[in-house]
This record gives sequence, structure tokens and C-alpha cells, in this order.
Amino acid sequence: MRRVRYESTGGPLFLEEVAVPAAGPGELLVRCAAVGVTLPMVRKVTEAARPVPLGGEVAGEVVAAGEGVTRFRVGDRVTGLCFGHGYAEFAVVHEAMASPVPDGADAVTAVALVRSGLVALGALEAARLAPGESVLVTAAASGVGHLAVQLARARGAGRVLGAVSERRKAEFVRSLGVDDCVRYDDDGWGEPVDCVLDAVGGGLLTPALGALAPHGRLVAYSSGGGTIQAYDLLVGARSVIGFQMALIARGRPELAEQWRQELWRLFAEGAVKPVVHGEFALEDAAAAHEAITTRANLGKVVLRP
Repeated sequence: MRRVRYESTGGPLFLEEVAVPAAGPGELLVRCAAVGVTLPMVRKVTEAARPVPLGGEVAGEVVAAGEGVTRFRVGDRVTGLCFGHGYAEFAVVHEAMASPVPDGADAVTAVALVRSGLVALGALEAARLAPGESVLVTAAASGVGHLAVQLARARGAGRVLGAVSERRKAEFVRSLGVDDCVRYDDDGWGEPVDCVLDAVGGGLLTPALGALAPHGRLVAYSSGGGTIQAYDLLVGARSVIGFQMALIARGRPELAEQWRQELWRLFAEGAVKPVVHGEFALEDAAAAHEAITTRANLGKVVLRP
């Protein structure tokens, strides 16, 4: 089979021919029809001290099931998180990390919706968003962000705002039904909000925190890091909450499954519509990474093996 790999920090990415892996105990072998590309994986390629497998979210058909698998059988369509090599024609996914793809949804939709949607939904849960409250989402045009603004509305937010880096992205986010969209370099981000979902981190943490109303909550789910001064939290009694979906998936799988079901229900109702920025062949994985590195993407970036 073909898969994408790299040998040193920063790449380049290249295709190689390797044997199809085998499904071990509790694992599924999936013939990949779509693979999601994420900012954390792009950053691993450019920043990790040593090469790592290009894993992440995959969707496709189960072609083999390992010993002890009970929830799936050969022929089932699934999406799930691959911790090994996922940029490939076949990938191994642990049964606990997989979920069925319902009729009426294709593999690209599954990859664009489930993992990014789980992060967005989990961030909203962490923010304890109450009906009628206001929320601002940074990186609102990203794979996670464009779902977060839709999910906030679906969950009863009274006012939904997006924050982006440029006018083109602002127009895209407004098309999703937000009440307003601000740019990072604006002098102010408008009326303070109850919650901020921040996917950027770094230098943007300060204005993101400043956008909070008294007693507001900022949920940080970025891999970009950043520093916050304690005094900035004391002023206005604001809170900062960290969120990582992997901890939920591993430690509370029943909650992750509950969120998955909510995502598919909202999708079926038309309340949430994932947008795919572009579909790239495996040999064009570098271009897919560049779309995210340059922050050119509007919605999800997907590989098609």
C-alpha cells in the first residue's frame, strides 16, 4: 500500500510503498476513503524533535477485525482516530476509537464532522455555555472553528461571534450565520462575551481574554501555547479552562460517544454542516499541510487515498 512519511523535522513529506498492516487484538483494519488533516499534526511535522507517524482521523470501510472486536464487522463503514500511520491507503484503528458512519453520510463528511466536531462540542461543554449566553470563537474559519460557531448556535447561544485573520475568512464565517465577525488586528472585539473558545493561543490569548465579560470563561484548546498573567484573571473574575479531546476519548469514552451521537443528530437535522476546504491526493499531502500552515483553509482539509 501507499502511505505518507517524512524522515526529519520539517519534512519533506514523501510517498512510500509498504505492506498492509494487520489488525491486532481489539483493532480494526480500515481501507481509508478520507483522512483529516489537522493543525496539531502539521505542527508535529515542523516542530517534533523526531519523526512521528502521520496519524489522525480516518474514515472508510473495515476490511479486517482483530481478536476480541465486538462492535464492528468486515464491511462496516467507520470513522475513527488512528494513532499510527493514518496518511495511508489502509490504517489501523482501535475499536474504542471508532464509530459507525450512518447511512446518508460519506467518508469525507465523516472526517470533516466527527473529530473536529467533538473538539468543538467538548470546548463548548468545558465553557459551560448556558442558553442565551454569548460566545466568541477564534480561528472561526478552521476545521474546528467553523463547526464551533454552528454548534454554539444549535446549543442556544444568544449571540455568536467569530474572530479571524482576514476579510476573506470573515465573509466565510458570516455565511455560517454568526452575528458578527471581527479580525485579530481590530482595535477592539466589540461587546464583551460570556465565553471565548480559543484555538490559536500565543499572542492572541491577551485580546481573547480581554474580550471576556466579568465572570467570563475562556477555553483554550490550541497547541500553540501562550502565557496569561494571573492579574488578568483577577480583574473581572475571569477563568481559563484547558480542554483536550484525547483525554475524554481515553478516560470517558461514554461521553465521547454521547457527543458523537449529538453531532450526527444535528447533522441530520441540518443544524450543522461541515465545510470541506479541499480534497488532496496522498501525493499532494505537502500541499494539504501548506493550506493549514498558511492558514488559507476555509473549513476542513482532507486527503483522499
